[in-house]
Amino acid sequence: MFVCADGVVMKKLILLIFLLCSLGSISQELALSGYDGTSSVSETESRAKEPKTTAFVKHLDGLDDKKLDRYLRKRGIADQLIDKGNEYFDKMWYAEAARIFDLVLEKTDAEHTQQLLSRAGDSHYYAGNLEKAYQWYHELHLLYKDSIREDTLFNYTQTLKGTGKYQRAASLTKILRQKRDEPLNELANVDTHTWEATYTVSIKNLEINSPYSDFSPMFHNGSDIVYASAKDTSFLTTRRYRWTNQPFLDLYLAHQKGEDGGLSAPEKFSRKINTKYHEASMSFTPDQKTIYFTRNNYGKRLKRGENGINHLKIYRSEFKDGQWTKAEELPFNSENYSTGHPAVSPDGTKMYFVSDRPGGYGETDIYVVDIDANGAFSQPKNLGQTVNTSAKEMFPYATQNALYFSSNRPMGFGGLDVYRSDGTNETFGVGVNMGGPINSNRDDFSYIVDPSGQQGYFASNRKGGKGDDDIYSFRSIPNFNTIVGSVANKASGAALKEADISLYGKAGTLLNNTVSDTTGTYLFKNLTPSTAYTVVATKNGFVDDTVSVQTRENENISVSQYLREVVKEEPITEVYQPSNVYFGFDSYKITPTYAQELDKLVTVLKENKTLSLKIESHTDAIGPEAYNKYLSDKRAKSTRDYIVSQGIDPARVLSAVGYGEERLLNDCSNGTPCPPDQHRLNRRSEFILVAE
Repeated sequence: MFVCADGVVMKKLILLIFLLCSLGSISQELALSGYDGTSSVSETESRAKEPKTTAFVKHLDGLDDKKLDRYLRKRGIADQLIDKGNEYFDKMWYAEAARIFDLVLEKTDAEHTQQLLSRAGDSHYYAGNLEKAYQWYHELHLLYKDSIREDTLFNYTQTLKGTGKYQRAASLTKILRQKRDEPLNELANVDTHTWEATYTVSIKNLEINSPYSDFSPMFHNGSDIVYASAKDTSFLTTRRYRWTNQPFLDLYLAHQKGEDGGLSAPEKFSRKINTKYHEASMSFTPDQKTIYFTRNNYGKRLKRGENGINHLKIYRSEFKDGQWTKAEELPFNSENYSTGHPAVSPDGTKMYFVSDRPGGYGETDIYVVDIDANGAFSQPKNLGQTVNTSAKEMFPYATQNALYFSSNRPMGFGGLDVYRSDGTNETFGVGVNMGGPINSNRDDFSYIVDPSGQQGYFASNRKGGKGDDDIYSFRSIPNFNTIVGSVANKASGAALKEADISLYGKAGTLLNNTVSDTTGTYLFKNLTPSTAYTVVATKNGFVDDTVSVQTRENENISVSQYLREVVKEEPITEVYQPSNVYFGFDSYKITPTYAQELDKLVTVLKENKTLSLKIESHTDAIGPEAYNKYLSDKRAKSTRDYIVSQGIDPARVLSAVGYGEERLLNDCSNGTPCPPDQHRLNRRSEFILVAE
């Protein structure tokens, strides 16, 4: 997969140009010329060089441990290997560079310099090995925290997200934005809600996937799927794309089979369209007689723009006399920026595409052009800020009433996430994250859905796949699992409006929040069947109420909750002044040390039956405010759960509220440098004893 803004690497042509155009100085020095790792040599010269360099790495891999150790102990070998790794890196042969840098860092006494660690991390990052990239980036950050380049720090944050370390990624993103003097409040204000639909989704990895990259599925002729793949179907060794040491991308045709969207019998799509370089990301007109696709910019040889980069272009071919014609490029392409990812509207009158052309809102934006009856195009128009952000927007797909696309904008699930914007033509609403299981902590992209809106395909490099990027089918299953609840005053029976209702899943995971309406009712929908949930109702002046609920198969479950009003509250300090309980960074676990403090509080409560308790929990100011509010709520609930587990009636815990970073005990607010022990003072639960 290519490098996406939220930390995952995809190894596919269609996005590499967009990546390099956003990576700073390296992208200005290195061209994607040829996609075979060369910057100025001809194809013939490149082929001549490949066996020699490949043989070197193969030779190292073929040595047994003893021979390899003897070789690496020779004087000067480490420096020679570093030079060789740098040579590969500068040619963008990242898979081979990563292997060389690993040998140097893990098996020699070479100094772990900033450049060596940075290039080792970058090599694995660009080649798609996020776990190994994290290893070297993490060491780099430990040793050279104050001097890391911004682009490397950016790669590190995306690697953290791709390996599931979300809180750490959020903290470093905040630091990166401070360095760039970007607004920090965007992190807290980003809408993290996911698309709400009345169905659950089942997904399946397809048989056609290879050990290489398979992506960009597209419907064709009703029962066929055309897609891009780097799989090697030749009896002889094919030319390799040295970025990832994979064959070049071609378009393939497969046939749909079965209700689960399976694909079979893949074959190359067209000799007139597939070339010795990359073809990918295609779209067809409604009559299936015209294909638009993305390809390297080349004639007899690769062409470069003013910055020395071989950009991407959209090409068009027509089906005539039983075969596809020679492709022609579209008029709104350019030698100096990239244009790709075409998506034709259902009525064939518009085409959406992706470009990093000047004047956009982010690194890559989605544009639209009109297509007239003669196949001519209007001037491209940016879809605007409801769709485009300062990040990358890619892989558009248009239906009758929505635009689907992928983006690596902040606060997603991982790298690229699939989003949906409702609307038509050129007017679309704000993109909403499609949620799981479509999205994962890796890259999820090239989403397409059939006219029923119930079945389709997408690509992902999530764990558990068969290769680099795999194509998955999905099927929507109707979901009527809901919890319909009501909350009322226990004494009077009157409905309680604006009560806070929280839905928890397994192990106390907060799944959703809502507020009761004027009739005291609330609703949680699209739940998992045959699953245990916990619903907690809270309201100021009332004792919390907790109820366990088990869903069934596509049924509404009714819940009634009654809150007891707190009659009189007087803080008590004469009996006992509870000590604060402190937490580790990004943790809500009660440690053994502070369990002893809670045990003292439990003893007081057991000896004084007229006392009740309020719990107030807090965080430091590191990370987004929205996340800290969530974390403090988890701390409050874990504190309450511990006290209840020791035999205290839950009704005596009047409230357990998280305040996030709202009530700091010191000046360690956002952007204020503070030592760790000062931040620690804010990671706490406080207690108020109340007599009724």
